[in-house]
Amino acid sequence: MTRDPLKRSIRRWFIAWIGLASVAAASAGFADTGAAQHQAPGRTMAQQAVSHKEIWITTDHSKHEILKQPFHSGEEVTRACLACHSEAAAQFHKTIHWTWLDPNVPREKQIGKAGYSINNFCISIHGNEPRCTSCHAGYGWKDKSFDFTDQSKVDCLVCHEQTGTYQKFPTAAGNPVQEPTLFKENNKTYLPPEWNKVAQSVGRPTRKNCGTCHFTGGGGDGVKHGDLDSSLTKPNKSLDVHMGKDGQNFDCVRCHTTVLHNIAGRTYATPAAKDRKSLVEDDLTAKITCESCHTSTPHEAGSKPNDHTDKVACQSCHISRFARVNPTKMVWDWSTAGKKRDGKPYQEQGPLGKPVYDSKKGDFVWAKNVTPAYFWWNGSIEAITAKDMIDPGGTVRINWPVGSREGKNARIFPFKVHEGKSPYDKVNKTLLIPHLFGPPGSDAFWAAFDWKRAFESGMRQAGLPYSGEYDFVETTYVYPTTHMVAPKSETVSCGECHTRQGSRLAGLTGFHMPARDPFKVVNVLGWGLVLASLVGVLIHGIGRIFAGGKHRTSGK
Repeated sequence: MTRDPLKRSIRRWFIAWIGLASVAAASAGFADTGAAQHQAPGRTMAQQAVSHKEIWITTDHSKHEILKQPFHSGEEVTRACLACHSEAAAQFHKTIHWTWLDPNVPREKQIGKAGYSINNFCISIHGNEPRCTSCHAGYGWKDKSFDFTDQSKVDCLVCHEQTGTYQKFPTAAGNPVQEPTLFKENNKTYLPPEWNKVAQSVGRPTRKNCGTCHFTGGGGDGVKHGDLDSSLTKPNKSLDVHMGKDGQNFDCVRCHTTVLHNIAGRTYATPAAKDRKSLVEDDLTAKITCESCHTSTPHEAGSKPNDHTDKVACQSCHISRFARVNPTKMVWDWSTAGKKRDGKPYQEQGPLGKPVYDSKKGDFVWAKNVTPAYFWWNGSIEAITAKDMIDPGGTVRINWPVGSREGKNARIFPFKVHEGKSPYDKVNKTLLIPHLFGPPGSDAFWAAFDWKRAFESGMRQAGLPYSGEYDFVETTYVYPTTHMVAPKSETVSCGECHTRQGSRLAGLTGFHMPARDPFKVVNVLGWGLVLASLVGVLIHGIGRIFAGGKHRTSGK
């Protein structure tokens, strides 16, 4: 053991600091140790909330005589369905899946796909109904003459049939074909439904039913959302812990709970859930939010992640990337559409097996394993319409998340941001609606490749003014990222946000984030304490040296 007072003091100081560091390390590791020994309460709550997977089925539709009669159309099948389910169509007629209009705003505002809402991928339905309404849960919406009051026009089968053989033809206004028909764009032959077989198979909607439209919206697999594509039809739990076939194996309706055919989910400016309630607080609440099953404190008691849930959405940590299997479209430039090769429209394929140019639609950029963008979000998304004036001098936000750090319900949330170059009216300063789909000889852009004719026709059919002068403007459109929840081993690490260089949250300012943002006052005080400690140790050591010398001089 050393007898030098200075060395002894330094040694004691060093041991003390080592001890403090050990305690801190043990505290930091407590959550991991606890997680290994005890399951986090949020996971236990979720397992209890979904513990009963068996759904009682009280009828076998293959035994119903009314479904054994010969059918020749979807409308005939629907009339048979309504013979027993007498209120189903009336309920469905009140939902956004039928009207394609936001039910939470006055109807005259026409907010929705069937109204004046606009986007920067397929742009708008007006004039393009036969193509767009192949994803409508109805039969025959080919133009403005469609009768929304006709209950027989409701397509029960697209959501409920379970054979997997029922298909609508891509350009037939929501109707299946009556004879084998080749669709040249995908070189696929569509077959007439076996009406009795599909009608007798009906059951609760599965991922395949929902994915028929939601996986391929916007013009193809994975085009729109990035977290919704065909890879979720039969995913493993590495792709989505809830939907994985080797995991919980949830269908969409497990979380998107439904009342009177109204399916829980966000509708334009209306949040998916107004209250952050769990099933513990209200056993009738929809299972649409993470907190519904996991509660607002899902992690082990005392763990740091629980301190984040008031300001950071679960998705921000648990969905580190989207489009992890199939690519998603990140950029769509309409301004380059119309080019031809040898006098004919053409496509160019890119490295991800997707077209990077299409004469009908312009240039594209696709990506996989995309890191989301992050915004403060309270669940509501505002948007402009084709009636609203824009400023073409900068990038036009077609829609944007609503929320701020000070907002009561706002949290940091992940998004896909789709960039585009969209047409606009140079005089009226509004975004334009082109007539895209139509037969040869029509004003449709895909028929004549004439933007002037396409804009005149599209705006006329939308009932909106057009000056005759057009150009293209940079635009953005956002999609909340809520699917493809990764296993806990693949969650976002602390250092991906709390870092000076390359923080995921670099775009969010106005607040101090430890390790990302320098805090000069704290830094000065911290280093001051370190220097003061060192000075104290030195003074103490020097004092001991002098005290030791006097001790030896006195002969004691």
